[in-house]
Amino acid sequence: MYKARRQASLKVRRRVGKYELGRTIGEGTFAKVRFAKDTESGDHVAIKILDKAKVQKHGLVEQIRREICTMKLIQHPNVVRLHEVMGSKARIFIVLEYVTGGELHDIIAAHGSLKEDEARRYFQQLINAVDYCHSRGVYHRDLKLENLLLDTAGNLKVSDFGLSAISEQAKADGLLHTTCGTPNYVAPEVIEDKGYDGAFADLWSCGVILFVMLAGYLPFEDDNVSALYKKISGAQFTCPSWFSDGAKRLIHRILDPNPSTRITIPQLLKDPWFKKGYKPPVFHEKYQTSLDDVDAAFGDSEVS
Repeated sequence: MYKARRQASLKVRRRVGKYELGRTIGEGTFAKVRFAKDTESGDHVAIKILDKAKVQKHGLVEQIRREICTMKLIQHPNVVRLHEVMGSKARIFIVLEYVTGGELHDIIAAHGSLKEDEARRYFQQLINAVDYCHSRGVYHRDLKLENLLLDTAGNLKVSDFGLSAISEQAKADGLLHTTCGTPNYVAPEVIEDKGYDGAFADLWSCGVILFVMLAGYLPFEDDNVSALYKKISGAQFTCPSWFSDGAKRLIHRILDPNPSTRITIPQLLKDPWFKKGYKPPVFHEKYQTSLDDVDAAFGDSEVS
Protein backbone atom coordinates (compact mmCIF):
# COMPACT_ATOMS: atom_id res chain seq x y z
CA MET A 1 0.00 0.00 0.00
CA TYR A 2 2.76 2.43 1.10
CA LYS A 3 4.89 1.48 -1.94
CA ALA A 4 1.99 2.12 -4.34
CA ARG A 5 1.27 5.48 -2.70
CA ARG A 6 4.96 6.44 -2.90
CA GLN A 7 5.12 5.49 -6.58
CA ALA A 8 1.97 7.52 -7.26
CA SER A 9 3.44 10.59 -5.54
CA LEU A 10 6.70 10.19 -7.51
CA LYS A 11 4.66 10.04 -10.70
CA VAL A 12 2.82 13.24 -9.79
CA ARG A 13 6.08 15.05 -9.08
CA ARG A 14 7.41 14.02 -12.45
CA ARG A 15 4.65 15.99 -14.16
CA VAL A 16 4.06 19.73 -14.44
CA GLY A 17 0.77 20.48 -16.14
CA LYS A 18 0.79 18.49 -19.38
CA TYR A 19 4.58 18.01 -19.28
CA GLU A 20 6.37 14.87 -18.16
CA LEU A 21 9.68 15.78 -16.53
CA GLY A 22 12.89 13.97 -17.45
CA ARG A 23 16.59 14.38 -16.64
CA THR A 24 18.24 17.57 -15.41
CA ILE A 25 20.12 19.23 -18.30
CA GLY A 26 21.37 22.36 -16.53
CA GLU A 27 21.73 23.76 -13.04
CA GLY A 28 22.43 27.23 -11.64
CA THR A 29 22.19 29.05 -8.31
CA PHE A 30 18.47 29.79 -8.53
CA ALA A 31 17.28 27.43 -11.22
CA LYS A 32 17.45 23.97 -12.63
CA VAL A 33 16.60 23.11 -16.24
CA ARG A 34 14.95 19.78 -16.95
CA PHE A 35 14.23 17.99 -20.19
CA ALA A 36 10.48 17.34 -20.55
CA LYS A 37 7.91 15.96 -22.94
CA ASP A 38 4.59 17.52 -23.88
CA THR A 39 2.21 14.60 -23.33
CA GLU A 40 -0.36 16.07 -25.75
CA SER A 41 1.88 16.76 -28.76
CA GLY A 42 4.85 14.49 -27.98
CA ASP A 43 7.23 17.46 -28.47
CA HIS A 44 10.32 17.86 -26.33
CA VAL A 45 10.77 21.05 -24.30
CA ALA A 46 13.14 22.41 -21.65
CA ILE A 47 11.58 23.51 -18.35
CA LYS A 48 13.44 26.07 -16.25
CA ILE A 49 12.40 25.54 -12.63
CA LEU A 50 12.97 28.47 -10.28
CA ASP A 51 12.80 28.36 -6.51
CA LYS A 52 10.52 31.27 -5.46
CA ALA A 53 12.07 31.67 -2.01
CA LYS A 54 15.61 31.97 -3.44
CA VAL A 55 14.46 34.37 -6.17
CA GLN A 56 12.75 36.62 -3.59
CA LYS A 57 15.66 36.41 -1.14
CA HIS A 58 18.10 37.68 -3.79
CA GLY A 59 15.72 40.37 -5.08
CA LEU A 60 15.45 38.84 -8.55
CA VAL A 61 11.65 38.78 -8.92
CA GLU A 62 11.49 41.84 -11.19
CA GLN A 63 14.44 40.74 -13.35
CA ILE A 64 12.93 37.30 -13.95
CA ARG A 65 9.45 38.72 -14.53
CA ARG A 66 10.97 41.12 -17.08
CA GLU A 67 12.84 38.29 -18.82
CA ILE A 68 9.60 36.28 -19.15
CA CYS A 69 7.56 39.27 -20.38
CA THR A 70 10.30 40.12 -22.89
CA MET A 71 10.39 36.59 -24.28
CA LYS A 72 6.61 36.66 -24.71
CA LEU A 73 7.04 39.72 -26.95
CA ILE A 74 9.45 37.86 -29.21
CA GLN A 75 8.54 35.07 -31.59
CA HIS A 76 11.27 34.65 -34.14
CA PRO A 77 12.92 31.53 -35.62
CA ASN A 78 16.33 32.67 -34.37
CA VAL A 79 15.26 33.31 -30.77
CA VAL A 80 14.65 30.56 -28.20
CA ARG A 81 10.87 30.34 -27.87
CA LEU A 82 9.00 30.62 -24.60
CA HIS A 83 5.94 28.35 -24.71
CA GLU A 84 4.29 29.12 -21.37
CA VAL A 85 4.79 29.94 -17.70
CA MET A 86 3.27 28.15 -14.71
CA GLY A 87 3.65 28.42 -10.96
CA SER A 88 3.14 26.50 -7.74
CA LYS A 89 3.44 27.75 -4.16
CA ALA A 90 7.20 27.13 -4.14
CA ARG A 91 8.28 27.22 -7.79
CA ILE A 92 8.02 28.96 -11.16
CA PHE A 93 8.10 26.78 -14.28
CA ILE A 94 9.22 28.40 -17.56
CA VAL A 95 8.57 26.13 -20.55
CA LEU A 96 11.11 26.80 -23.33
CA GLU A 97 11.97 25.47 -26.75
CA TYR A 98 14.43 22.57 -26.39
CA VAL A 99 17.56 23.44 -28.39
CA THR A 100 19.88 20.47 -28.88
CA GLY A 101 22.89 21.67 -30.92
CA GLY A 102 24.86 23.21 -28.03
CA GLU A 103 26.47 26.64 -27.65
CA LEU A 104 28.31 28.36 -30.49
CA HIS A 105 30.98 29.11 -27.89
CA ASP A 106 31.73 25.39 -27.40
CA ILE A 107 32.10 24.82 -31.15
CA ILE A 108 34.60 27.67 -31.49
CA ALA A 109 36.44 26.61 -28.31
CA ALA A 110 36.80 23.08 -29.75
CA HIS A 111 37.54 23.89 -33.42
CA GLY A 112 38.86 27.46 -33.44
CA SER A 113 37.63 29.94 -36.07
CA LEU A 114 34.80 29.18 -38.48
CA LYS A 115 34.99 29.29 -42.26
CA GLU A 116 33.87 32.67 -43.56
CA ASP A 117 30.66 31.42 -45.24
CA GLU A 118 29.61 29.61 -42.05
CA ALA A 119 30.38 32.62 -39.84
CA ARG A 120 28.44 34.85 -42.25
CA ARG A 121 25.37 32.58 -42.12
CA TYR A 122 25.33 32.62 -38.30
CA PHE A 123 25.92 36.38 -38.31
CA GLN A 124 23.00 36.91 -40.73
CA GLN A 125 20.73 34.90 -38.41
CA LEU A 126 21.98 36.85 -35.39
CA ILE A 127 21.28 40.19 -37.08
CA ASN A 128 17.81 38.98 -38.14
CA ALA A 129 17.01 38.11 -34.51
CA VAL A 130 18.47 41.32 -33.06
CA ASP A 131 16.75 43.51 -35.67
CA TYR A 132 13.42 41.84 -34.84
CA CYS A 133 13.96 42.32 -31.07
CA HIS A 134 14.69 46.00 -31.64
CA SER A 135 11.53 46.36 -33.74
CA ARG A 136 9.64 45.11 -30.66
CA GLY A 137 11.44 47.63 -28.44
CA VAL A 138 13.61 44.95 -26.81
CA TYR A 139 17.38 45.35 -26.31
CA HIS A 140 19.25 42.21 -25.28
CA ARG A 141 22.31 43.87 -23.62
CA ASP A 142 24.24 40.64 -23.08
CA LEU A 143 24.90 39.29 -26.57
CA LYS A 144 27.89 36.91 -26.49
CA LEU A 145 28.83 33.49 -27.86
CA GLU A 146 27.63 31.70 -24.70
CA ASN A 147 24.10 33.03 -25.31
CA LEU A 148 23.93 31.76 -28.89
CA LEU A 149 22.60 28.20 -29.18
CA LEU A 150 22.29 25.97 -32.25
CA ASP A 151 19.45 23.62 -33.16
CA THR A 152 19.90 20.25 -34.87
CA ALA A 153 19.63 21.90 -38.31
CA GLY A 154 22.49 24.27 -37.40
CA ASN A 155 20.26 27.33 -37.02
CA LEU A 156 21.27 29.95 -34.50
CA LYS A 157 19.01 30.73 -31.52
CA VAL A 158 19.51 33.75 -29.25
CA SER A 159 18.90 32.93 -25.58
CA ASP A 160 19.10 34.46 -22.09
CA PHE A 161 17.17 37.72 -21.95
CA GLY A 162 17.95 38.11 -18.23
CA LEU A 163 19.65 41.51 -18.72
CA SER A 164 17.36 42.75 -21.48
CA ALA A 165 15.68 46.15 -21.44
CA ILE A 166 12.55 47.41 -23.13
CA SER A 167 12.21 50.88 -24.64
CA GLU A 168 9.95 51.98 -21.75
CA GLN A 169 12.98 51.68 -19.44
CA ALA A 170 14.79 54.52 -21.24
CA LYS A 171 15.14 57.75 -19.26
CA ALA A 172 13.82 61.16 -20.39
CA ASP A 173 16.89 61.53 -22.65
CA GLY A 174 15.71 58.43 -24.58
CA LEU A 175 18.76 56.45 -23.42
CA LEU A 176 19.37 53.46 -21.18
CA HIS A 177 21.59 54.01 -18.13
CA THR A 178 22.27 50.60 -16.58
CA THR A 179 25.84 49.40 -17.13
CA CYS A 180 25.54 45.68 -17.78
CA GLY A 181 26.76 42.90 -20.04
CA THR A 182 29.97 40.87 -20.32
CA PRO A 183 33.08 43.13 -20.29
CA ASN A 184 34.76 41.83 -23.51
CA TYR A 185 31.52 42.33 -25.50
CA VAL A 186 30.37 45.66 -24.05
CA ALA A 187 30.21 48.81 -26.19
CA PRO A 188 32.38 51.85 -25.20
CA GLU A 189 29.35 54.05 -24.51
CA VAL A 190 27.99 51.52 -21.98
CA ILE A 191 31.29 51.64 -20.07
CA GLU A 192 31.36 55.46 -20.12
CA ASP A 193 28.10 55.50 -18.13
CA LYS A 194 26.61 58.61 -19.79
CA GLY A 195 23.59 56.81 -21.25
CA TYR A 196 23.44 54.73 -24.41
CA ASP A 197 21.14 53.60 -27.19
CA GLY A 198 20.34 49.89 -26.71
CA ALA A 199 20.27 49.22 -30.46
CA PHE A 200 23.79 50.63 -31.07
CA ALA A 201 25.15 48.82 -28.00
CA ASP A 202 23.68 45.47 -29.15
CA LEU A 203 25.16 45.94 -32.62
CA TRP A 204 28.65 46.50 -31.15
CA SER A 205 28.32 43.14 -29.33
CA CYS A 206 27.31 41.53 -32.65
CA GLY A 207 30.52 42.92 -34.17
CA VAL A 208 32.58 41.32 -31.38
CA ILE A 209 30.77 38.00 -32.03
CA LEU A 210 31.52 38.21 -35.77
CA PHE A 211 35.22 38.87 -35.02
CA VAL A 212 35.41 35.85 -32.66
CA MET A 213 33.68 33.56 -35.18
CA LEU A 214 36.23 34.51 -37.86
CA ALA A 215 39.33 34.77 -35.65
CA GLY A 216 38.73 32.16 -32.94
CA TYR A 217 39.60 34.71 -30.22
CA LEU A 218 38.26 37.99 -28.80
CA PRO A 219 39.21 41.39 -30.33
CA PHE A 220 39.57 42.99 -26.88
CA GLU A 221 41.30 41.06 -24.11
CA ASP A 222 43.21 42.03 -20.98
CA ASP A 223 43.37 40.59 -17.45
CA ASN A 224 43.23 44.13 -16.10
CA VAL A 225 39.67 45.49 -16.44
CA SER A 226 40.66 49.16 -16.77
CA ALA A 227 43.22 48.24 -19.47
CA LEU A 228 40.51 46.20 -21.21
CA TYR A 229 38.09 49.15 -21.12
CA LYS A 230 40.81 51.44 -22.52
CA LYS A 231 41.25 49.06 -25.49
CA ILE A 232 37.48 48.94 -26.05
CA SER A 233 37.05 52.74 -25.79
CA GLY A 234 39.80 53.27 -28.36
CA ALA A 235 38.67 50.31 -30.52
CA GLN A 236 42.23 48.97 -30.29
CA PHE A 237 42.08 45.73 -32.23
CA THR A 238 43.69 44.20 -35.32
CA CYS A 239 42.01 41.88 -37.80
CA PRO A 240 44.02 38.72 -38.62
CA SER A 241 45.54 38.45 -42.10
CA TRP A 242 43.08 35.73 -43.16
CA PHE A 243 40.03 38.01 -42.89
CA SER A 244 38.71 38.99 -46.32
CA ASP A 245 38.69 42.71 -47.18
CA GLY A 246 34.88 42.75 -47.02
CA ALA A 247 34.84 41.22 -43.53
CA LYS A 248 37.53 43.64 -42.29
CA ARG A 249 35.65 46.65 -43.65
CA LEU A 250 32.37 45.59 -42.05
CA ILE A 251 33.92 44.79 -38.65
CA HIS A 252 35.63 48.20 -38.56
CA ARG A 253 32.28 49.87 -39.34
CA ILE A 254 30.55 47.96 -36.51
CA LEU A 255 33.37 48.32 -33.95
CA ASP A 256 33.37 52.10 -34.30
CA PRO A 257 33.74 53.54 -30.77
CA ASN A 258 31.53 56.50 -31.70
CA PRO A 259 27.89 55.30 -31.72
CA SER A 260 26.78 58.26 -33.86
CA THR A 261 29.02 57.14 -36.77
CA ARG A 262 28.72 53.38 -36.16
CA ILE A 263 26.94 51.45 -38.91
CA THR A 264 23.21 50.86 -38.26
CA ILE A 265 21.33 47.63 -38.94
CA PRO A 266 19.51 49.07 -42.02
CA GLN A 267 22.94 50.06 -43.44
CA LEU A 268 24.44 46.69 -42.49
CA LEU A 269 21.67 44.85 -44.39
CA LYS A 270 22.93 46.58 -47.56
CA ASP A 271 26.60 45.72 -46.98
CA PRO A 272 28.04 43.59 -49.86
CA TRP A 273 29.84 41.14 -47.51
CA PHE A 274 26.72 40.67 -45.36
CA LYS A 275 24.35 40.28 -48.34
CA LYS A 276 26.16 37.32 -49.89
CA GLY A 277 23.76 34.34 -49.84
CA TYR A 278 21.41 36.23 -47.50
CA LYS A 279 17.93 34.77 -46.96
CA PRO A 280 15.51 36.89 -44.93
CA PRO A 281 13.55 34.77 -42.42
CA VAL A 282 10.01 33.74 -43.31
CA PHE A 283 7.76 33.12 -40.33
CA HIS A 284 4.31 33.81 -38.93
CA GLU A 285 3.89 35.48 -35.59
CA LYS A 286 1.28 34.39 -33.10
CA TYR A 287 0.83 37.36 -30.85
CA GLN A 288 0.92 36.64 -27.12
CA THR A 289 -0.14 39.86 -25.49
CA SER A 290 -1.66 38.39 -22.32
CA LEU A 291 0.60 38.35 -19.28
CA ASP A 292 -2.04 36.69 -17.05
CA ASP A 293 -0.02 33.47 -16.81
CA VAL A 294 3.05 35.46 -15.69
CA ASP A 295 1.07 37.13 -12.89
CA ALA A 296 -0.38 33.76 -11.90
CA ALA A 297 3.06 32.09 -11.89
CA PHE A 298 4.47 34.71 -9.52
CA GLY A 299 1.45 34.46 -7.21
CA ASP A 300 0.58 31.47 -5.05
CA SER A 301 -1.49 29.66 -7.67
CA GLU A 302 -1.01 25.92 -7.86
CA VAL A 303 -0.11 24.37 -11.20
CA SER A 304 -2.52 21.59 -12.14
